[in-house]
Amino acid sequence: MNEPSPLPHPILSRRTLLSAGAGLAATQGGLAFGKEMIMSPQTHAWPGGARLAVSLSLMFEAGGQPISGAAGVIPEPIEKGLPDLPTNAFFQYGVYEGVPRLLDLFDRHQIKISSFMVGQAVEKAPDLAREIVRRGHEAAAHGRTWENSYALDPEAERRFIADCVASIETVTGQRPLGWNAYWMRNSPRTLDILQNLGFLYHIDEPSRDEPFITPLKGGDFVTVPYTFHMNDIVSYPFAGFDPAAYEQALRDEFDQLYEEGAQRRRMMVISLHDRISGHANRVRVLDRFLTYARSKPGVWFARKDEIARWALEHRADTPVERRGPPTLSGLPGSAA
Repeated sequence: MNEPSPLPHPILSRRTLLSAGAGLAATQGGLAFGKEMIMSPQTHAWPGGARLAVSLSLMFEAGGQPISGAAGVIPEPIEKGLPDLPTNAFFQYGVYEGVPRLLDLFDRHQIKISSFMVGQAVEKAPDLAREIVRRGHEAAAHGRTWENSYALDPEAERRFIADCVASIETVTGQRPLGWNAYWMRNSPRTLDILQNLGFLYHIDEPSRDEPFITPLKGGDFVTVPYTFHMNDIVSYPFAGFDPAAYEQALRDEFDQLYEEGAQRRRMMVISLHDRISGHANRVRVLDRFLTYARSKPGVWFARKDEIARWALEHRADTPVERRGPPTLSGLPGSAA
């Protein structure tokens, strides 16, 4: 198991800790800051008794999009199947500027993230994919290309996922354990395919603010929930982008979950895209938010594979969702 990312917070004075009550003298279920200890109501909620996990995703998609017809900032679709040159250049910004800038931001804040990589994007920018892993971030899978796969037949869908895994592992040396589909849309059989291919978790469900286990035909599988509302691809498109409003939304999300985390396991998810959040002004918003979040005690900035492993290893504290086939339940699970 990868070691949890460090919890860089100010060390509280012994006088402050003692004034909180005699219960702080106990050592079980605490979160250590230096030689001090803060108690958590849930011994196994998060490593060290942290009250909130914050997990960032970085979508590495540049070069995986079709050269004609990919969604971008230009509302009018290109005609006659011609290469959409400005839209492709918009994607390429992620390689030239976006990802390098975000990696530097993560380094400054000493946090590790999960990067969901499109296989074709990795093949076109192998040095960048290797750099993501070299800096300690997780390489997860995001499909062979940046396109829908849910309508593929079973064998084609399996190849679509397996080819992505092969590209990432060949280039970075790291085998993906996590999966994210194009716009979160999987087929009813995707989770079974993922489990059969050795995946540990997926993120294609925005239904909870904590990880949970879904028993599949082949055993337990973890969902590390994803987000629409804290996702840059829908939260602030270029038209009408309001940096102050988005920063406030991030703080409000954090504050509410941090407050709830005193009583139950909570997780905050933020989704970033190479060609969107990597722009200079948007990195400033993220920098301010991360500075704020890191100023609070008891926050675990975690990769999603770390969260998935922790959920499995502390099953007694992890919700288990037993579902029927997706064609009946409408939710991810094992196919009939």
